[in-house]
Amino acid sequence: MRVVIDTNVLLSGLLWKGTPHTLLSQVRFGVVELVMSHVLLEEFAEVIARPKFTSILQRTTRTHQQILSELHVLADVIAAPPLPHPICRDPDDDAVLACALAAQADWIVSGDDDLLTLKEFQQIPIITATEAMQRLAMQK
Repeated sequence: MRVVIDTNVLLSGLLWKGTPHTLLSQVRFGVVELVMSHVLLEEFAEVIARPKFTSILQRTTRTHQQILSELHVLADVIAAPPLPHPICRDPDDDAVLACALAAQADWIVSGDDDLLTLKEFQQIPIITATEAMQRLAMQK
């Protein structure tokens, strides 16, 4: 199961408990393969380095560099050419779609309404972390 997980779900899963955290556990156990592009990895690095995450990181006793290192271990980082024309209301979200397309992903997991309203892209479902966990449970 190859999955592209949007930055918002990754942050939630890496910094807090809950469904996104449980989904990332499935990545760690090898049930799900996390795929990221270089663009998505750079976006994540920029977001996790924001001052608003400093105190949260201090409570977890991890640095943003440690979390980035963990992501490098967890993810298959691929080259994903940009889409030929914009798809999303937020052009930054097109990088998620481009990655999923290049990776031949089974799902895109996001909490972003701009992506979720699409429901799918090139026959790749765009779902929430809760929906991903429900689908994984049905496969067992």
